[in-house]
Amino acid sequence: MAADEGTTTRIDSWIWSVRLIKTRSQATAACRAGHVRVNGDRVKPAHAVRSGDEVRLRYAGRERIVVVSKLVRKRVGAPVAAECFVDNSPPAPPREEIPVAPVRDRGAGRPTKRDRREIEQLMLRGR
Repeated sequence: MAADEGTTTRIDSWIWSVRLIKTRSQATAACRAGHVRVNGDRVKPAHAVRSGDEVRLRYAGRERIVVVSKLVRKRVGAPVAAECFVDNSPPAPPREEIPVAPVRDRGAGRPTKRDRREIEQLMLRGR
């Protein structure tokens, strides 16, 4: 089931099969938008991927860099999927560093110009 099923497979199918992206349609959309690179080149969804290829994927606010070690065409479980690639991604940022959007009290109405400027300053300070 998780063994090599040939010498190549589609990139959109592979990144979905190894659980880098939640759905196949999202994988296809990421390829079309240019968020997927194989060996440094932007690729279309039908691009053939082989063992040893480096795949760079921008998804959900972070960049994943993986090297293909095993080809699969059908979605596999998480333990098997982890064996299909070598993850060289930078670590995800800790949750404390992610700026939290300010929350206004319910019923406070529309923010004034002064409130808006203060919110913008806070957002710029968090970057």
